[in-house]
Amino acid sequence: MRLTQEQDELRAAVKSLLARHEGTDAWRPLTEQIGVASLAVPEKYEGAGCGAVDVHVVMEELGRVLSPVPLLGSAVLAAQLLLATGDDDACARLLPGIADGSAVVGVAWAEDGSWDPAATRATAAPSTAGNRRIDGSKRHVLGGTEADTLLVTARTGVGVSLFEVAPGDPGAHGETMVAMDRTRPLGRWRFEGAEGRLVGTDGGGARALEHALDLARTALAAEQVGAAQACLDLTVAYTKERVQFGRSIGSFQAVKHRLADAYVLVEAARSAALGAAFAAEGAEPAGFGRYASVAQAAASEALSTVAGDMIQLHGGIGITWEHDAHRYFKRAHSSAQLFGTPDWHRRRIARSLDLGRPQEEARP
Repeated sequence: MRLTQEQDELRAAVKSLLARHEGTDAWRPLTEQIGVASLAVPEKYEGAGCGAVDVHVVMEELGRVLSPVPLLGSAVLAAQLLLATGDDDACARLLPGIADGSAVVGVAWAEDGSWDPAATRATAAPSTAGNRRIDGSKRHVLGGTEADTLLVTARTGVGVSLFEVAPGDPGAHGETMVAMDRTRPLGRWRFEGAEGRLVGTDGGGARALEHALDLARTALAAEQVGAAQACLDLTVAYTKERVQFGRSIGSFQAVKHRLADAYVLVEAARSAALGAAFAAEGAEPAGFGRYASVAQAAASEALSTVAGDMIQLHGGIGITWEHDAHRYFKRAHSSAQLFGTPDWHRRRIARSLDLGRPQEEARP
């Protein structure tokens, strides 16, 4: 699992650009100068035709600075969902805008705290225009209400399907959620007879979304690793500067142990996240979901732990608004819920390995 020279250069370019542009101001130069939104989009749809490892490199750097740009929600989740549907017309219509950063596409599927596509309760009924009327509510839509297009899951007579909905439709009502993590905008959408255009096959939405979610989980794990590394770097630097009893607190054995444990967590999470990215590009995608869950569980727990340690080892300054520690702590806990908790991912891994059954059933 070695990065190529081009990937190292991509990392350096993204890191340099983020040092010059902060917040949402970084989106345009990231897309126009480096083309980050086009990385996972095939060349036939005006993308760069790269893969999950290149996305990993960019997401790790975005995580270091808690960038709020819409790469995860639009250029990863939405783009991969469109590709997974196999709908060439929808891909040709929407992917070029995603790739050049001129359009942001949001995915609305989570309902009532459930991330499971199969738990969809929104409905799609036939309309006179040949489309469908979408009714239902969606939460935790990445990008908030700023999307130019929405991809919405709704249940038809044959199962969960995917529909393209215009945010300006009279039946679509969006509002920005008041989230703990202000660096990741989330939206709440209510649909009351909104016109939806079928994307992919009727009843094929859940399967396509599950694959896209695994790719998004892999990208999110990379972002979490970058944030965890930033927490560790800030903490190490502070323990060298903070003097207590005539010596830097980083020289105390107890502090050394905490930092060493944090380093192990970060490196283990980085290996898991990078392993999932390489697995996504592998020739045998059957077990990719397991790799994605391993990466998500490891990265979520690493970031939550290291962000908590950062606050404790910074002492009083670590709980002030002026210090960035609270921003990383909030991102840690919001990201750990975004595509499933670590416990959910461990249960998923156990099911995929046929573990956790009663002992008598597990006997040959």
